[in-house]
Amino acid sequence: MRLQDSPAQGTSRGSKRRPDGSDDASNGPNAANFPANGSKAMLEERQKSIRKDVERLYDLAAQLKTEVEKTDSTTILSLAMLKKAEEIEKLARQIKDRARG
Repeated sequence: MRLQDSPAQGTSRGSKRRPDGSDDASNGPNAANFPANGSKAMLEERQKSIRKDVERLYDLAAQLKTEVEKTDSTTILSLAMLKKAEEIEKLARQIKDRARG
């Protein structure tokens, strides 16, 4: 006969068990870390920053598109265009990192 964990028994890590026997992640190491109510202003500030960066990203991409359209397809891309593409890539990474938190 096989013994099963009962709700009254704790597990070795002290986390809750679901009826299917798996760990409840609400108290585990993968639990979501939601900020306290006091940091609502900080979240709003981060959202404003992300929006500002997205606007800047859009502008840079539009500028690069215009420059590429002006360039003859048989010529090599200019150094300025490559720098702008690198700036776009860097800004996109920053936005991604901020969005992750």
